[in-house]
Amino acid sequence: MCGISGIINKNKQPIKQNEIKKINDLIAHRGPDDEGFYIEKSFAFGHRRLSIIDLSSDGHQPMHYLDKYVITYNGEVYNYLEIKDELLKEGYIFHSHTDTEVILASYDKWGQGCVNRFNGMWAFAIYDKEKNIIFCSRDRFGVKPFYYAEVDGKFVFGSEIKQLLEFYEERFVNKKNLMDYLVIGYENHTNETFFENIFKLQQSHNLIYDLINNRFEIKRYYDIEQRELNLDLTSSVNEYRSNLMDSIKLRLRSDVKVGTCLSGGLDSSAIAAIASDIYRSKATDKFIAIHAQSSEKTSDESFFAQEVSSSSDLDLNIIEPSGEDFSNRIDDVIYTQEEPFGGPSIFMQYFVMKKAKEIGCTVLLDGQGGDETLVGYERYYPAYLMSLGFTGFVKGFFNASKNSKLSLKQLLAYFVYFTSSKIRIKRLKTKNNFVKKEYLELTSFDVLEKNAKSYLNLFALQHEEIFYTQMPHLLRYEDRNSMRHSIETRLPFIDYRVVETALSINNQYKIRNGWTKYILRKTVENILPKNVVWRKNKMGFEAPAKSWLKTIENQMKTAIEESNIIKMIAVKKVEFDKLDIEQKWKLFNIAKWEQIYNVKIG
Repeated sequence: MCGISGIINKNKQPIKQNEIKKINDLIAHRGPDDEGFYIEKSFAFGHRRLSIIDLSSDGHQPMHYLDKYVITYNGEVYNYLEIKDELLKEGYIFHSHTDTEVILASYDKWGQGCVNRFNGMWAFAIYDKEKNIIFCSRDRFGVKPFYYAEVDGKFVFGSEIKQLLEFYEERFVNKKNLMDYLVIGYENHTNETFFENIFKLQQSHNLIYDLINNRFEIKRYYDIEQRELNLDLTSSVNEYRSNLMDSIKLRLRSDVKVGTCLSGGLDSSAIAAIASDIYRSKATDKFIAIHAQSSEKTSDESFFAQEVSSSSDLDLNIIEPSGEDFSNRIDDVIYTQEEPFGGPSIFMQYFVMKKAKEIGCTVLLDGQGGDETLVGYERYYPAYLMSLGFTGFVKGFFNASKNSKLSLKQLLAYFVYFTSSKIRIKRLKTKNNFVKKEYLELTSFDVLEKNAKSYLNLFALQHEEIFYTQMPHLLRYEDRNSMRHSIETRLPFIDYRVVETALSINNQYKIRNGWTKYILRKTVENILPKNVVWRKNKMGFEAPAKSWLKTIENQMKTAIEESNIIKMIAVKKVEFDKLDIEQKWKLFNIAKWEQIYNVKIG
């Protein structure tokens, strides 16, 4: 995993090396092991390397191939060995043991369709000398970032937004994104960012830049099609288990130390148990796991993490970030994330990555995507119940309350709230009545209307959350927190084969007898403690938010009062004490982000 940079001068003027080096240096944390540049006529590539596979200088980038192609690449193609074997039979010759060279050979063999053969995470740009184009691609689910902008006669791209900000004398907030975050809680649901005129290449898309006419087109190359596996419960579990185990096996390929994040929840525990079993078949040492313990009893999952560690014989490292740790890292985490985010729980993940760096564990597996693909959130109950018919609905309703943390009253409230956009929109407008009408109207309430309709179809809801409203911002958190500490994270639940299998399983098996993620529970019921497999209370590296925010309350009040952005969007002075904890954090995050990145509102 690495960092990439690129500048194209539309006026055909040459790029100076100090120009590309300046923005490349801003992502040195993404690749501390090496740097490289390629300058060609009117454009330049930059690269920062974090060595994971083939640690030799053969993996230096930008990498050249057949005197026809040059690539700058961030990510991992896990099935590179299988693709390499196929290409060797076709007569291709390789000079390294890297997946980078396999990508280049694949592009030579299959053209732009090569990405359909890759199983992994990636963001890359390939200069094709013969076609005089730059072919850019981002992986199916957007694990790896790719940002771009057109500014001052240039097309610039990079792994992080801060690289592109260098080309703007002033930075302005994207007001629509700002309101979607503040009012609805959506962050990365479109191709726009929180900064005006800076965009992201969306997941499952390629960008082809024509160097002759300085135009580019964006094409989607992948989507999940709705289909249903005609399998019984046992066969469905076996099919899912087989794909998940192969996904984890592929993601253990590395020439550096591999471990896993372990919250103590079902998803991370499943990965830890399966990965440890595979790892110990070839190694003598224990598989490393890292857990962030909350200081608040209500969100402390360390007991479950220790249970998993004991049953799977892990080398468990437990950290317990304090309120002081949180306070001291606020500026760094907000700078790292680049855009406002949902809440303090992100800090727990940040400290896990920091610990991984300290103990020399360069690669970590993590459980992102488990909830979205396996129907893990309680808010999925309405969509699931709607798919069962009247009799099934009634029975399922009572079972859902029995085998989750929701009471019947709470479950009914979920059903009404998430299936009725009018009620949801009215509540959100009332909650945010301190926002001026002209700004409140910028909010994408149409997205909520679409979301409510998706509750009539479980597949449609999952598809929307995987590609737009839920998973993208979680993957952004993951990428920034890990790469801030030069750690590569790998996500077995969003191997595309695992995702496709999960979404095609019969709805009645996705939630069964009220148990969410039933397929995963059955997959690991014989390798994990029962009290972990059949847990009802879902958390996931939950931070002690109340106590942490209490320690910085005065700082939050001051930052919100001094924010020019908040002054502009608010009807009057915000009454801090009347806000709930979520609103306090969002407004504080906006204020600090504004300060750190010197953002203005137009």
